[in-house]
Amino acid sequence: MTGAGGPAADVAELDAAFAETVRRTGASIGAMYLLAPDDQTLCLHLLSGVSAELAQPWARVPLAAHAPVADAVREDRMVWVGSQGEMARSYPRTALALPYPLALAAVPVTGVGPWGALLLMWPTTRPAHMTRREQGHIASRCRLLARLLEEAADRGSPPACGDRPRVLSTDTGRRTASPAMAAADFVERLPGGSCALDLEGHITYVSSGACDLLGRDAGQLLGTVPWHSLRWLDDPTYEDRYRAAVISREPVVFTARRPPDVWLDFHLYPDASGISVRIVPSGAQPAQAPRQTGHTAAPARAGRLHQLTHLSAWLTEVVGVQDVIDLIADQIMPAFGAQGLVLSTADAGRLRIAGYRGYPASTIERLDGLSLDTDFTPAGQALSSGIPAFFSHPEEMRRIYPEAPQVSGKRAWAFLPLIISGRPVGICVLSYDEPREFPAEERAVMTSLAGLIAQALDRARLYDTKHELAHGLQQALLPRTLPAVAGLRVAARYLPATHGMEIGGDFYDLIRLGDTAAAAVIGDVQGHNVAAAALMGQVRTGVHAHSALGTPPDQVLHRTNRLLTDFGPDLFTSCLYAHLDFAGGRATLASAGHPPPLLRLPDGDTRPVDVPPGPLLGIDPDADYPVTELPLTPGLMLAFYTDGLVETPGVDLDDSISELADHLAHADDRDLDLLIDVLLAKTSTTGQRTDDIALLVLHHEAEP
Repeated sequence: MTGAGGPAADVAELDAAFAETVRRTGASIGAMYLLAPDDQTLCLHLLSGVSAELAQPWARVPLAAHAPVADAVREDRMVWVGSQGEMARSYPRTALALPYPLALAAVPVTGVGPWGALLLMWPTTRPAHMTRREQGHIASRCRLLARLLEEAADRGSPPACGDRPRVLSTDTGRRTASPAMAAADFVERLPGGSCALDLEGHITYVSSGACDLLGRDAGQLLGTVPWHSLRWLDDPTYEDRYRAAVISREPVVFTARRPPDVWLDFHLYPDASGISVRIVPSGAQPAQAPRQTGHTAAPARAGRLHQLTHLSAWLTEVVGVQDVIDLIADQIMPAFGAQGLVLSTADAGRLRIAGYRGYPASTIERLDGLSLDTDFTPAGQALSSGIPAFFSHPEEMRRIYPEAPQVSGKRAWAFLPLIISGRPVGICVLSYDEPREFPAEERAVMTSLAGLIAQALDRARLYDTKHELAHGLQQALLPRTLPAVAGLRVAARYLPATHGMEIGGDFYDLIRLGDTAAAAVIGDVQGHNVAAAALMGQVRTGVHAHSALGTPPDQVLHRTNRLLTDFGPDLFTSCLYAHLDFAGGRATLASAGHPPPLLRLPDGDTRPVDVPPGPLLGIDPDADYPVTELPLTPGLMLAFYTDGLVETPGVDLDDSISELADHLAHADDRDLDLLIDVLLAKTSTTGQRTDDIALLVLHHEAEP
């Protein structure tokens, strides 16, 4: 495993280990995802058991998505889904895109650092639970894959995310006992007809009986997919039956009519190498069987409909405008084979480019800010009319818009207006490096998708506007800088929650009280919205005003509490206030229901300070707040924090505070900003945060 080898040897070794892993676990489908260089996307690198085309909707998965492989990497744990019902409960979007009976496991591939995830899928014939032995075996195989990836990286040939995954075979080497001719004779003697499909749907074998029933010669069928060579099978229902057989690995039966009135039963028997199909005349015409439509245009492909459903589900989950841009670039562009993207929004009579891919910055600068009535490109006309425009060749574009092809550098375009209830939102342009036809089916899918993009973009713009307003308010209410106090080193940090508007009521402050004293305060207003941030500003102002008058800590909280109860905000606030008297060598603390601060002594002994808490601010106007005193000696450190740093579901709060104290005891205090980084990294704050965090650290160096 550790011998010298070139890139080709590394690739072969990784492929072999992956294929062996899929075979040993008995999985019918296997996939390995790698983290993209931006560490925000998982890209499909290796695949077995299905075709790359079938897996294309899942070729790139955002790390932040609520999907099994993303959860496995982000949370560094095995994700097991034992049934379709469990999938619907735990991952409803994935269940919508994969409506087939199956079980799956997504396992992080992690060595020194995270590499990606291994995805394994089984038919529902396996038990709905996974034993500890199975879990251990899969985990050990993932460690092997991680080691191979790291060794390849050490030799300068790390695997890279490509446009398409490599599809590997996990064939165990089984061979038929009889010669090929005997097998062919056996099939020919069977009544009805027989044929074989590979995992991509191509016909690899067809018997003479099948040719008779299907009405085609073998030469017209071999190497084709049935819904292309047999137009009467060109129906989404039939292709979905094939898809169900490939994914579930269970037999499937359906009935179809060969014009004018021949009804045939198709029995599909899948395994890891393909599908065996038995074709027999149907005993009776089923009333519910799909009928041929009278039009001559090609009906929509099941794959396209499946793809549209998948992309629609993704669009319902995007939050900001950048999320919409990333989704189009990572999912929609590959789905339609596009090499370029421009997403513009309609703003004050102009088209402002919100995001792009596949263009040089100089081109985007030329196209940004065009008026809605521009005749430079079709964008304005498409948006004003609401009618998509498709150009298959530069000459088509040049006849109406002479300059556009030269500036764009592309050779085919789809202009998709984004409109909601007659109101223009923007336009999405997909472009291609080579001339390209746009079949009617594809135009219909693109047009439908444009409506979903419009709704997602409109929601995202509203979210971003609210977010910018809220974030600006939050930053305005927090102190820009902390004052310099002789003999005191200080550092502070605020982290918003990773869900919602990224705004909350957590705050901190340091107030200089002359040359020999200072006050430190930290608080947490209930809620994560603009109202919480506004109340936080009032609390901070009230505390600051009373502190400047030299008011004792208990009275600072008491008077601020009276102020809040007079306002009647229906929101409650926790607060911890400390008066630091350097001349007298003591610290006086009072708490309004706030978590206790941490005290680190010069010898490294660290523990929570026992500060008896009074009621939260804003509840009882006559509440009292007990006072606690501490000796303020050089070398002493105090850490104030809000509950977002220590509250973890299922973990006792006292245990979390003790763990934080242990981290503080062993942290290097030479740089307090780096010390805060260490405290945040060692707690559960690096992933998805449901609460915001404020942290204030004070270190008394010497007498002022």
